[in-house]
Formats: sequence, C-alpha cells, structure tokens
Amino acid sequence: MKFRLVFVLDLLDGQVVHALRGQRDRYRPINCFSSLVPSSDPFQILQALKPRELYIADLNRLTGRGNNRTVVKALRTSAPHLMLDYGLHALTELQELSVAALADTFVLGTETASLDFIAAAASSEIPVTVSVDISNNTVLTRDKQLQAAPLDVIKMLNDHALEELIVLNLDRVGARSGIDRAFLEAVVAVSDHAVLCGGGVRRSEDLEALREIGIEGALVATAVHDGSLPVAALQEQEP
Repeated sequence: MKFRLVFVLDLLDGQVVHALRGQRDRYRPINCFSSLVPSSDPFQILQALKPRELYIADLNRLTGRGNNRTVVKALRTSAPHLMLDYGLHALTELQELSVAALADTFVLGTETASLDFIAAAASSEIPVTVSVDISNNTVLTRDKQLQAAPLDVIKMLNDHALEELIVLNLDRVGARSGIDRAFLEAVVAVSDHAVLCGGGVRRSEDLEALREIGIEGALVATAVHDGSLPVAALQEQEP
C-alpha cells in the first residue's frame, strides 16, 4: 500500500488562504506565509507545485458566504485526482455536483453533513469520503446522531461504504503541533475504512509515524509551504 500525500487548497473569495486551527477569522492569504509561492492565486500555485492529489475546501460555501464553484471548475484538471469539500447538506446537491463532474471524490464533512445524508450518499454510486471534523476533542456537527465521542462516530461510519475516512483535527491544522499518535492508533483500531490524517503533519518524521500506525495518507499544506516537506513528495507516489 502506497502512502498518499494530498495537497490542500483552502479557497476563500477565489484566493488560497493559510488555515490555522479552524479559526477562520485568522485565515490570511497564503503568500503572507509561504516560502514557496509569491501569490495566493490557486492557478499559479498548482502550476508551480503540480501535486498528484488535491483537496479543495470551499470556505465560502462552508461559511454560507457564496461559493468558489467557477474557480473549482477551472481547477478541475490541475491534478490527477481531486477531492472537494463543498459544504454539502443534501443528496440533491451531491448529485448535481457529480453530474457536473466537479471532483473525483466528494468530501462530506461532519460540520455540514448529517448521518442520514452520509448514509444516502454512501448508498449512491457517487464516490464519497467522510471527514470527521474535530475540535477540542469534540466532533463538529449540528446533527444529534453525530453528537458522540469521535471514536464512536468513527464506529458508526463503519456501516457505510466510503472511499476513505478523513480524521481532521482542526486544533492542529496549520499549527505545526505534530500528530496525536495515541488517538490515531485508536482510530485505526476501530475503523473499517482507510484513514487519512488531516492536521498536525510537520515533517517527514510525522509521515513515517503515520505509516507505522496504519494511516494510509495525509492532508498537507503548511509543512509544504514552510519548506518542511519537499514539493517533490507531492508529485510522487511514495512506496
């Protein structure tokens, strides 16, 4: 099994921003942070970095302030595989985006998706991944069915056919804080799905630790932009 590195673009008003601990009022244009790119234009960034796998989060949609659909559509061919979190709430929305072919895989985050929607989506023929969004050791959700301990939510999701599961620790996003190894070991022990880690990756040693745990890939951005992970790692399928 090859370890996957998925490069993240957080889009706000058509520009890429640096995500920090899920505190969206503190997000700033990525060129204010990055040592690699002089611009926050997503097209220029992807032309420079050329990742094999790309994850786009539409922050406008997630916060109810418009969307970046036109930009996402234009970026569609910028990587061999695109995952999209579009803040989806309903199966009709997912079906419409699938027909429009906006992504290879659609990410349903617990922040916006209910368990009933996840179940319906998983029963469709549309490739879906669920992101268990966690802050302060609590699952972010408005759905009472998902208001449970993170590991219990992960067990619930075993009942549904998903492409993979993302464990997104928002407290660690952009914070260079390292991974929560003990928790991720517990996740792998209870999940029937392939698991991707979001948040906390600082350097190659963290990736090695994730491999040892049994995590199958990681979402990365900060560690690439600050030079801790080489750009070449995004462009290769690692053994």
